[in-house]
Amino acid sequence: MSLQPGRCPAELREALDSPVPSIRTPFTRDGKVDLDGVRAQVDFAIAGGARTLMVTWGDSLFSVQTDEEIAELVKVAVQHCNRRAKVIAADNSWATSKAVAFAEYCGEIGADLLMLLPPDWAASSQPEQLVEHFNAVGRHLPTMIVTAFFTTMGPRPPGRQLEVLRLLYERCPNLVAVKDDVFGEAGVRMCMMVHDRWAVVSGGWMSNHTLQVPYGVDGYLCLIMSFRPDIAWAYFDAVKAGEYARAWRIVREVEWPLRDLMGTFGVSLNSVWHGMSEVFGISGRYLPGPYYTLSDEEMERLEGGLRAVGFLR
Repeated sequence: MSLQPGRCPAELREALDSPVPSIRTPFTRDGKVDLDGVRAQVDFAIAGGARTLMVTWGDSLFSVQTDEEIAELVKVAVQHCNRRAKVIAADNSWATSKAVAFAEYCGEIGADLLMLLPPDWAASSQPEQLVEHFNAVGRHLPTMIVTAFFTTMGPRPPGRQLEVLRLLYERCPNLVAVKDDVFGEAGVRMCMMVHDRWAVVSGGWMSNHTLQVPYGVDGYLCLIMSFRPDIAWAYFDAVKAGEYARAWRIVREVEWPLRDLMGTFGVSLNSVWHGMSEVFGISGRYLPGPYYTLSDEEMERLEGGLRAVGFLR
């Protein structure tokens, strides 16, 4: 893949210009990472037309895995994908030296892009050091920033977030993409600022993507792609065709009823996502404690609810 400094390679940008499913790390009943379940997710996503698979700090549940398990998860995802799609790896909020070593590892196993979530407890990461961090890692693999960085551990006001992003945009030649989770209106300004050179991936839902369409966005991280790729592509194809009324109708008639259903369980959406994976026969519902796993009764209610809203055929 040809890398022009400061610009997302065309091949990678094309792959990111799509609904992007994440790997939601499945676990066995006794809390071990279910690598066969990971392979099943990879196969399901690619069969549904996925151009890119994303390993993320959040969805991939780095919070309950060791560093060794994270490395193995990324390796299995990359190797099982076997170049059928691009694979985005992610780090675990590591210091620069360890993030650089992980980038070397990801390059060796064949990952295409490394999403960085720099450590930032108490907003301790300063702009100049962030530039150094991304540039050090980027010598080994193209990098992506996730805007959750600006709010997860060290909240910064929107204006300050954009100042930091602009500095990274101007001074980090191998930082080529951004995944936006939290920016809201500031995300619109971000799109206008960086989209000429960076790929922009909206986070989580079609309704988030819709807000950025007029201002410069490529694909979107897509929960629905993990279960009903036909719906995910119907929305995305409508946007690409400029048929916005059709795209917005899918958001209204499919996504929001699904979100409303998921909210009725009174637990983390993470638990419901894993339950959905079992309902669809892809991988299991189980999560290691203290994370909550849906009960048999909740699984029955989830399956019935998915049928009621027309999401499960």
